[in-house]
Amino acid sequence: MTHASTTLAPHAVTQEPGPRERVRPRLPLAAASGVAVGLFAVTRLSGTAVLAVAAWATGRQPLALLGRSWDSAWYLGIAAHGYGRTLYFHPTVIHSDLAFFPLYPGLVRIVTALTPLGGGAAGLIVSWAAAAVAACGIYAIGDRLHGRAVGTALVLLWGLLPHSVVLSMAYTEPVLTAFAAWSLYAVLCGNWVWAGCLAALAGLSRPNGFAVATAVIAAAACEAYRTRRRNGRVSHRLWTGAALAPLGWTAYVLWVGRRKGNLLGGYFEVQRLWGSRFDFGHGSLHFVRQLLLHGNRFVFPMTMVIVAAGVLMYALLVVDRAPLPLLVHSGVLLLIALGGSGFFESKPRFLLPAFPLLLPLARALVRTARARPGHATVVVCALAGLSFVYGAYLVVFARTPL
Repeated sequence: MTHASTTLAPHAVTQEPGPRERVRPRLPLAAASGVAVGLFAVTRLSGTAVLAVAAWATGRQPLALLGRSWDSAWYLGIAAHGYGRTLYFHPTVIHSDLAFFPLYPGLVRIVTALTPLGGGAAGLIVSWAAAAVAACGIYAIGDRLHGRAVGTALVLLWGLLPHSVVLSMAYTEPVLTAFAAWSLYAVLCGNWVWAGCLAALAGLSRPNGFAVATAVIAAAACEAYRTRRRNGRVSHRLWTGAALAPLGWTAYVLWVGRRKGNLLGGYFEVQRLWGSRFDFGHGSLHFVRQLLLHGNRFVFPMTMVIVAAGVLMYALLVVDRAPLPLLVHSGVLLLIALGGSGFFESKPRFLLPAFPLLLPLARALVRTARARPGHATVVVCALAGLSFVYGAYLVVFARTPL
C-alpha cells in the first residue's frame, strides 16, 4: 500500500505519552463505527415510522411507496426484464430506460434470484444495506480527518438531511454513496487500486457517479506531481487506480451509444429526451424565475433553499481546507446539480452523495455538544423533525418526482 501525501489526508500530530498518561487503544474501524451506524439506523427507522403513519392515514401502503415510487419502478423493470422499455409522450419527450445505469438493477436481480423476495422488497434490501455500508464509510472519513466524534456527527447529519427519506427507498443514491465513501477513504489512505475499483463501481451506479472518478484522478494527479517534484518514483498502483476509476461510467455510456447508433452521443441524446442536459444553469435559472413569479408549490422553494445551502456549505468546506478528493467530489456533484436542467425538484436528491459538504457542520455540532449539550440536542431534534415530516410529505403527499 502506498501512502497519500499530506495534501490529500492531513495526519494527526502524535506525542509520546508521559509517565502518568495512559494510551487509549484505538478501536478497530468496524467496532468504532458501530455507534454511528446505530444512530443512523435509528434516524432512518424513525423517519420510516413517521412516513408509515402518514401513509396508513391516507389508506396507502408504506412499503409500496418506499419500494415502487417514481424511478424505483424503472429500476425494478430493468431488474426483471432487462433494458428495452420506452415511453413516448411527445416527439421531443421520450423516456427510455437506457437513462438508468445498470449496477443497482443488477444487484436487485441477484437478490431476487437468491431469495424468495419480490422486486420491491429486494430493492429495499439492497438500498438499506448500501445505506449502512455508506454510513460506515462516511464515519471512516470523518474519524480519519477529525476523530470519532466528528465521524459520528457526520453520519448523523447525513441521516437527517431533508431528503434523507431517499436513503430508505429503492433508489440508487445509497449505492452510489457507499462506493463513493469507501473510494474516497481509500484515496485518503493511499490505496489507489482499491480507490479506482470502487470509483469504477460508483460510475456504474448513477450518471453523476463520474464525480468519484474525477476525485480519484485529481488526487492521483496531485500526488504524482508532488512525488515527481521530490524526485521520487510514482507507484504503478497510483496510475492503475487512476486508469480504473472512469471505466464503469465510460463503459455504460459507450454501450448505450453503440446501442443507439451514436457511440459518443447516444447516451446524452437519451438524457436530452428525458429533459435532462447540462446547460450551465440556464434552464435552472429560467425555472427559478418562473417559480418566483408564478409558483406556489412548497417543494420547489424548499429545493432552492437546499441547493443554496449546498453552495454555502461548499464554501465552508473550501475555507476549512478539506482534502482535495473531498473538494473535487463534492464540487462536481454540486456543479451537476446547479448546471443541469430538468427535474428541478430532484436536485437535493442528487446532492445526497455529497456528504463531505456536512463536514464543517459536523465539527461545529461536536464543539457545541461539548460546550452546550442542551443546545446541540435542540439542533438535532429540530433537524430530525424537519427530516421526518418533510420526508413523509415528499413520498406520501407531494405530487412531484423524487
